[in-house]
Amino acid sequence: MQLGIRLHDINTSLGEEYKTMEKRAEKAREEGFTCVHLAYSKVIKGWTFDDCALTEGLAQYTKRVFRKNDLDVAVLGCYLNLAHPDPEKLREIQSRYFGTIRVASLLGASVVGTETGAPNAEYKMDSNTHSREALEAFIKGLAPVVECAEQYGVSMAIEPVWKHIVCTPERARTVLDAIGSRNLRIIFDPVNILYPGNLREREELFERAINLLGDDIAVVHLKDYVVQGDDLKSIAAGTGEMDYKQILSFMKARKPYIQTTLENTTNENAVQSREMLEELYRSL
Repeated sequence: MQLGIRLHDINTSLGEEYKTMEKRAEKAREEGFTCVHLAYSKVIKGWTFDDCALTEGLAQYTKRVFRKNDLDVAVLGCYLNLAHPDPEKLREIQSRYFGTIRVASLLGASVVGTETGAPNAEYKMDSNTHSREALEAFIKGLAPVVECAEQYGVSMAIEPVWKHIVCTPERARTVLDAIGSRNLRIIFDPVNILYPGNLREREELFERAINLLGDDIAVVHLKDYVVQGDDLKSIAAGTGEMDYKQILSFMKARKPYIQTTLENTTNENAVQSREMLEELYRSL
């Protein structure tokens, strides 16, 4: 596997100089990572990265920054709500995805990544989030984005999350089948499909995800969790209750050189998390 990091998890507590995309990229390479998850708005301050900002020049400059540091962009993030209930706002959101796809095609990002929204303007879980109607709204909002990805030769990847519309492997399979595009892929974050109510069935849940989605998984996110009351708190890999053997065994057996990015690390534990996962992967 090729281990990477969310670039914005290399944060500014390192000093003022590390507020820039360039310095964060240098640091990621120094820490032994080979790829990154890039969210422009989190690493380049002072810009909104709306349609006006998503230019060809931005793409080419970004490409040079990461090429200089021998890093790939595994995921170019665009985490906006494709199930927004306001049609005008939804069109604006889709347009942002179109621009992000254009940039991804030029800088060579592996996928444009997104989560799967909520059926409200606040992008918060509510009583309708897991409904069939919400799933249909998301599919409808996603379809033109995937069509754009096809035109640019880019892979669009959705990330199932328990608190969002696509909350289970089965719902993710429904989306893949409904869209029916080879350019639609999966970002698999095992922790994101967990909640306190399904922890006892964790291994069975992961097995279902592998069976239903395995061929379509393009990128894996790895982090850890601890239970806090009625919720899970995401933390750095190796610092909580997650068992990675099942996921890493699948990756080692069937996903050669897959890009895998750490999440929720800090400057103090990112290298430790990477080394722990690499050692475990080697031992399987």
